[in-house]
Amino acid sequence: MLSCMSNKNRRRGFTLVELLVVIAIIGVLVGLLLPAVQAAREAARRMSCGNNFKQLGLGIHNYHAAYNQLPTHKTGTGLAMATGWDQSNLNGNCQELSMLVALTPFVEAQALWEQISNPMPGFQSMGPTPDVTTYSPWVTELPTLRCPSDPGVGSPGLARTNYAACLGDSAYSMTHGPRSNLLTLSSTAAGAARANQRGVFVPRDKAAFRDILDGLANTIMMGEIATDLGDRDTRTAAKAAGALVGGLGINPADCSTGKDNNRPQFWASGTATILDGGNAAFGRGFRWADGNPVYSTMQTISPPNSPACSTNQGIIDGSGALTSSATADKNYGLMPAGSRHQGGCHVLMGDGSVKFITDSIEAGSQSTRMVSNIEGNAGPPSTLPGSASPYGLWGALGTRAGKEVVSGDF
Repeated sequence: MLSCMSNKNRRRGFTLVELLVVIAIIGVLVGLLLPAVQAAREAARRMSCGNNFKQLGLGIHNYHAAYNQLPTHKTGTGLAMATGWDQSNLNGNCQELSMLVALTPFVEAQALWEQISNPMPGFQSMGPTPDVTTYSPWVTELPTLRCPSDPGVGSPGLARTNYAACLGDSAYSMTHGPRSNLLTLSSTAAGAARANQRGVFVPRDKAAFRDILDGLANTIMMGEIATDLGDRDTRTAAKAAGALVGGLGINPADCSTGKDNNRPQFWASGTATILDGGNAAFGRGFRWADGNPVYSTMQTISPPNSPACSTNQGIIDGSGALTSSATADKNYGLMPAGSRHQGGCHVLMGDGSVKFITDSIEAGSQSTRMVSNIEGNAGPPSTLPGSASPYGLWGALGTRAGKEVVSGDF
């Protein structure tokens, strides 16, 4: 009787098979849950990124209300030397500052603006050129300028930005605007800048909402960019692409050659980039205060997340001759928008709204030359100054007065 009761009260444990089944079920559930958690986190980061852009848009509109113009891209103090604006300078910034600098007091960075606009020990007001690492404002990273999905941080970048000014659908005149290499107003350079720089922002030239004839809601003011991680990513390590005139300017598709066949998002080992040869600090988005192409500009030529390229031409002198700048990060180039989000990137429209543009947006023919008064083409299609953008809907969204008709959602 006692033995029978003992057997009845004895608790039965799990067998090894049952335990393995339970572990397998838990593993499957975790495997199903993790992607959902990661997707939810990315959705939150993407929303935060869009909110940063909205804050920048509000800042731009408040700036315009205060000064009746947009913040100038590539602005600041004068030359302070006779060798050209493209030289590093401790005594002035050579009008190389991005539009983000003037925007700081309008995006809750008043304290940083006070440092920049007033003299600091060893520096004049508005600081040195934005490549000087000993000037603390240029190495101060602003959370408003960083997308949470972009993991890039620290050296060799100074202080990064994921948000860049839109310069339109042409690479010509994108470094000097209406000025010569000595920062003097040049009729040749001014004529070229008016014809070639068709975006909301024109380097070293004033712009206002009244100039956006295509409508604020149909024109991109800024676009998102990814910053470089040192991995030869085609979007962030700009390829050394040779000449613009007669080269990349007549066939932007050349920028896509030289990829790794097995990993097409990265350059092949034999493809030269402007980061090679001790220039690791020339990565995309590495200097928020620097108005030069790789750091704080984008164009609507190639679709989002396309490869970036830098040419060996970047300055126009008084005679209209194109020459190379002192360093490759100051030359003309093809600088598409891009992001670490899946499938596209954010853009900021002129009316302050934020749109997510997919990589598959219609962008015309990438083998069509850029609009230019230097090597225009009667077509078809025409790429003479004043022509509609040859880069489809994407190009049309980047021009302020191209008179293209944008219909439907994008």
